[in-house]
Amino acid sequence: MTYCVAMRLADGLVFASDSRTNAGFDQISTFRKMHVFEQAGERELVLLSAGNLATSQSVISLLERRAGTDVTNVLNTGSMFETAELVGQTMREVIRRDNPDGKLGQVDFSCSLILGGQIKGEVPRLFNIYPEGNFIEATEETPYFQIGESKYGKPIIDRVVNYRTPLDRAYQCALISFDSTMKSNLSVGMPLDIAIYRTNELKPCLMDRVDDQSAYFHELRQRWHQGIQDLFANLTPPNLG
Repeated sequence: MTYCVAMRLADGLVFASDSRTNAGFDQISTFRKMHVFEQAGERELVLLSAGNLATSQSVISLLERRAGTDVTNVLNTGSMFETAELVGQTMREVIRRDNPDGKLGQVDFSCSLILGGQIKGEVPRLFNIYPEGNFIEATEETPYFQIGESKYGKPIIDRVVNYRTPLDRAYQCALISFDSTMKSNLSVGMPLDIAIYRTNELKPCLMDRVDDQSAYFHELRQRWHQGIQDLFANLTPPNLG
């Protein structure tokens, strides 16, 4: 299991993903779930992946292999929408190749992807690409997407993030969302990969890997936990008679 979240905000884009992959309690590994495709000053693309690791790695490998060639690829598409279509087609291609029926025994070959970024001349855009290869786009009313183990981290994002949220606050919220998820589900774990892009800069303003030694993450986690405890302690208790 994994957890990824991405936000398209007025000021730019925020991406965060964990790196834990497990196939049982005694088989836990670390794999990067964030993949970046870029052309300096022309386009910045980020893919987050969740689901079957073999499928998602095959999709990323095909996209990387074809990038820069004469065929239509993620570095020569005319728009972010066309890029999302291409990624969805590549996902369908991999699943058909490896398992035309979609499943083999009890193994699910599907994966989910979040694609975000900006191509010069366009505004930043964000897409949630489903296992079937189709997708939806983030809007001002729905400015973020999650894939993987999303339920534990969703409440804090719903309460804090909107389209006008500053990037630094959105980054804090993403980290707290991961802290809540990791506290409730051991299949999501550190290190976390973070990428933040300001609108029209076409380069990251922050690209970081947050691990167990991160002083800022530990401070944020402790202050959030204490803040919840203090708030709850100050709530007016009910009259139980």
